[in-house]
Amino acid sequence: MAERPEFWDDPQKAQKLMQERSKLETGFENIAAISSELSDNLELAELAEMDGDSELLNAAAQSLAKLKVKAGEAELEALLSGEADGNDCFVEIHPGAGGTEAQDWADMMLRMYLRWANARGMKTDIIEIQDGDEAGIKSATVKVKGENAFGWMKTESGVHRLVRISPYDSSARRHTSFASVWVYPEIDDSIEIEIDESDCRVDTYRASGAGGQHVNKTDSAVRITHEPSGIVVQCQNDRSQHKNRAQAWDMLRARLYEAELRRREEEAQAQADSKSEIGWGHQIRSYVLQPYQMVKDLRTGVETSDTSGVLDGNLDEFMAAALSARVGADQNP
Repeated sequence: MAERPEFWDDPQKAQKLMQERSKLETGFENIAAISSELSDNLELAELAEMDGDSELLNAAAQSLAKLKVKAGEAELEALLSGEADGNDCFVEIHPGAGGTEAQDWADMMLRMYLRWANARGMKTDIIEIQDGDEAGIKSATVKVKGENAFGWMKTESGVHRLVRISPYDSSARRHTSFASVWVYPEIDDSIEIEIDESDCRVDTYRASGAGGQHVNKTDSAVRITHEPSGIVVQCQNDRSQHKNRAQAWDMLRARLYEAELRRREEEAQAQADSKSEIGWGHQIRSYVLQPYQMVKDLRTGVETSDTSGVLDGNLDEFMAAALSARVGADQNP
């Protein structure tokens, strides 16, 4: 295929196909290696049992335990086969009602996702951020760039609930706060999304967060409202209004594409809990810091008492369980 001269007539398409080919080849190689290692260790265990060699049998058992972990990781990677799972993505975070307390919780979540991405070797760009009145943030949009970024991060869409002793309450009372997360994939030029510009309202304003010398000096930030769907996107990470405008249009295309993917999922299984529309009554995870320490995913039942680890970005266990449950629901409507 790649040897054909016409294959490279469209370099962008050719590069994407080569990436997909490389990914498939790597997957097949991993499966073959796991299968071979399994066979070798089973034979070794049989020989050790026949010879009564407990030391060799123990070594084979340890190798099989490690192989089980490796096979589990390969299985999870195989689950990331959705139409846009391999793409980079945008992550929007918004606090719920509650003023400073909720805005601080949204800021804690932003930090959590940035740390998760960094630990996985992914890159992040803060596209838009609005600081809270006293602390925290009123909103933030982050672009996460890396292998299967959307595939992993899509499991975080939903409402997240925090219970703690408020650092902003002089009476040290326990408060419950909410923040919502919305994740959608970046799309490339091969995916056609038609937008009638007459359906959109474009506003410019002065950036309110960290963004360079021109913050609060020029109307460089851009907000686009797609009136038929009610989708709103905004970008302020560049000092150039032209670049922010281009990024905002890309984000809008991505949001509309994600909405179409979600519509297909909902049609395929309207009753699946993991597909329900985000709302303040649909929490996906609770983070309890007082009176005890516990983070629990309400979709999968996965929980841990290592709350500080989770807030530092240790989210893989939760994401993996949610991803497995989501794929299981797709296969069993």
